[in-house]
Amino acid sequence: MATMSTVRAEDTLSNDAGEGKVDYRFAFGLVTSLFFMFGFITCLNDILIPHLKTLFNLDYARASLVQFCFFGAYFLVSLPGGRFVSKVGYQMGAVTGLLMTALGCCLFYPAASLQSYALFLCGLFVLASGVTIIQVAVNPYISILGPSKTASVRLNLAQAFNSLGTTLAPLAGAALILSVAVKSANDLAQMSAADVAVYRATQASSVQLPYLLLAGVLAVLAAIMGFSRLPQLKGTEASASLSGLDSALKSRRLVLGTIAIFCYVGAEVAIGSYLINFLGLSDVWAAPEAVAGTFVAFYWGGAMVGRFIGAAIMKTVRPSYVIIFNAGAAAVLVTVAVLSSGSIAGWALIAVGLMNSIMFPTIFTLAIEGLGDKTPQGSAVLCMAIVGGAIIPLMQGLLADRIGLHTSLLLPVVCYIAIAAYGKTVSGGATTQAA
Repeated sequence: MATMSTVRAEDTLSNDAGEGKVDYRFAFGLVTSLFFMFGFITCLNDILIPHLKTLFNLDYARASLVQFCFFGAYFLVSLPGGRFVSKVGYQMGAVTGLLMTALGCCLFYPAASLQSYALFLCGLFVLASGVTIIQVAVNPYISILGPSKTASVRLNLAQAFNSLGTTLAPLAGAALILSVAVKSANDLAQMSAADVAVYRATQASSVQLPYLLLAGVLAVLAAIMGFSRLPQLKGTEASASLSGLDSALKSRRLVLGTIAIFCYVGAEVAIGSYLINFLGLSDVWAAPEAVAGTFVAFYWGGAMVGRFIGAAIMKTVRPSYVIIFNAGAAAVLVTVAVLSSGSIAGWALIAVGLMNSIMFPTIFTLAIEGLGDKTPQGSAVLCMAIVGGAIIPLMQGLLADRIGLHTSLLLPVVCYIAIAAYGKTVSGGATTQAA
């Protein structure tokens, strides 16, 4: 299936010197490192939510504002980001996104010092704006770093390294951010005002070092990206602006794919956001935050393993069929978690990560099939749909505050059913087959 363009990748890319055969390997490796980094950063939110919930004594809905600000940036920044990338190119777009993400990480230092939840949310929005620009740039770019018929497999492999980042982030976050034992409301009530202030300052400062280190790594990656000679697209890309969306949105695949991306990201993020709290429930595992945080790595690790498996399976099986199976299995697993307790409930919810594995990259490549020169607009629309990661967790948080965390998981079940329906709808059309 054609993915990013109806012409061959070999005809659309050139090196700066204009001589010799283009070598995609270094470019693919560098771009894959970006997938690792924004996976790592994104998954740290799953550690931040219970941490800030405790620090600022938040309910589920207010704690979910972490994801609302983070993923809300996708909706607000995707179109401007698409126009920016169209003007400066994929390479400089990624550099700008990296520097903006580093700036957002740096804002965590004053936020912790001032113990300001609002400033934390501001830093998250700036950080996510940078990640959005990176995604708008590298998702289509990696699809053209080789033959178009293997674009879905290539994006799945890159997303596997994204999953490696999401797997390692909970382990690092649990060790560095959740390392200070959480005190209950009764414990705090028995402490002096000075001791409570010291405790809260210690809890807040635990995020400073991890995010400063991230800022430094991002700055280094920006420098490498900026000074590297990477394959460039010939000609000028179509601007991802509102004026070009009408024709792109005539694609039924794109419209349905946008809904599927919204549901997928919303369900995946909602489960990851509340997994620590779910495992901490007395009728599940009653696990302390630091312990539960390490098990989030299994959730995201399942996605990493599943993407490698999925890349192999989709060499012979239509991607749309794989989507139907994985989404259906995810819906069943979440339902089991809702209706059960103890070990069964905990492991059932963790196992959803394995089913999540291939959904985003496969939905993405199916949705932009046949868009041709409207691919930048399609990519921007799909990135806007990532706002599901802001809306669905907030909706689940509101439900959890009213009907309990267990029952609120029925919302992700609905999302996975919608994704399975999308897979069924596109299963009759042409799909990507790897050579």
